[in-house]
Amino acid sequence: MGEMTTGGAGTTIQVLEGSETGFATTRFDALLNWARKYSLFQYPFITACCAMEFMAMASPRFDMARFGAEAPRFSPRQADLLWVVGTISQRQAPALKRIYEQMADPKYVFAFGTCASCGGFYDNYTTLAGIDKVIPVDVYVPGCPPRPEAVIDGLLLLQDKIARGDRTPAIVKPRRDPTVQAGNLVRLGKKSTAT
Repeated sequence: MGEMTTGGAGTTIQVLEGSETGFATTRFDALLNWARKYSLFQYPFITACCAMEFMAMASPRFDMARFGAEAPRFSPRQADLLWVVGTISQRQAPALKRIYEQMADPKYVFAFGTCASCGGFYDNYTTLAGIDKVIPVDVYVPGCPPRPEAVIDGLLLLQDKIARGDRTPAIVKPRRDPTVQAGNLVRLGKKSTAT
């Protein structure tokens, strides 16, 4: 028989050898959320300049495959994660809402960039001041454009929310560089010319 170990929260885990059989117990909703967490089928709704950052995220350098979100679906009926990337105008809002309504439940929405989150620097009647005016948003990723690291943080945040079954909106917090301290910044100025 395999060895017995004690896991977190007082649980006992038995490790089975290759020829042994056994069973595992869990809650069904926890198993279902675990499966949803690693199988995000994305539908990209890309309208503006953040598309370049989205394409960078889809490249091998940042490897979205490790999150289970690498294969885009271009039919809303096959997708469960709606990426809204870029500026949404008032004329696009009904189309965005129709796409959201066509997606199967459970569905998640990712606001990619400042324009999708709050309208960005556009302060006029033609631009939607955030997609949460027409559809519910699960994760907001700020930035113009957002860094790929921030998008990865947003994906991890969404995966944690899916595993917990949490449907409240979340915002990716800005990172602080631990190597840069407030007093250690380099001050730039004009070069002095000594004669």
